[in-house]
Amino acid sequence: MLRLTCALALAAPLVPAAHAQDLKFEVASIRPTPDGPPAPGQAGVHISQQQVRFSYLSLRDYIGIAYEVPIQLISAPEWINSARFDVSATFPAGATPENFPELVRSMLRDRFHLQARRESRDSPIYVLEVAKTGLKITREPEEALKDGPISVTSSGDANGVAADLGLGASLIVNSTRFEARKVTMAILVATLGRFVDRTIVDQTKLEGRYTIGFTIRSEDYGPMMVRAAVNAGIPMPPQALAQLDGASAGSVFDGLKLLGLTLEPRRGPLNFLVVDSIDKAPTEN
Repeated sequence: MLRLTCALALAAPLVPAAHAQDLKFEVASIRPTPDGPPAPGQAGVHISQQQVRFSYLSLRDYIGIAYEVPIQLISAPEWINSARFDVSATFPAGATPENFPELVRSMLRDRFHLQARRESRDSPIYVLEVAKTGLKITREPEEALKDGPISVTSSGDANGVAADLGLGASLIVNSTRFEARKVTMAILVATLGRFVDRTIVDQTKLEGRYTIGFTIRSEDYGPMMVRAAVNAGIPMPPQALAQLDGASAGSVFDGLKLLGLTLEPRRGPLNFLVVDSIDKAPTEN
């Protein structure tokens, strides 16, 4: 269950993002997620030209999508981590799938009476940069984007987690390997930031998509998965949290270094989203 939850947390905020003004879903059905894990490939976000379907996402996930903020930067009551809802919604006329951050934001305000604000806090961070020795990976060839459904889904079991991030991008994390294929640097830092103890800020100035792969040492895998759960706001038992004592996620730092990338610890401002109030259940459909 931990690996599945981590997989969902990894995939949820990586959907396409853009800005819109005063848009609302024409129809939005919101139902509590059924008990038990979802069927393989069903959890996540599925977008077509007319509709979007969210499955097995927590309120924290929805807030992260709506405000385009990493979920570890959401300051909110702990119960939003376990409050999960399935949503089926219809796009309004003239909207596109890329408009849905504002659409989700409107849904949360209308149906859950969400009130939230931004707050800048000086915080410890990691800065992702190109190493002085130079980049050792190459940019993926650009592919023409085709109209059609987009799915961002994930699954997990004892062997690790996997996510389809849409538009040809994918993620695999298991006890021996981290591999993010055809990802932008924004997606990379959002993903890697879940496995370390600080938010990662991209200062590579790299455009386009890249494939990032490196070996995970066995002693790092368990703490990395626990860290991903903690960053997602998932309560963990003391025996699991004990794995973080002295853990360094050295596989991430060493793996990136081999690819010509570095993570440097610094301090800097981070924009947190502070949830002042939100209902535990939506208003009626």
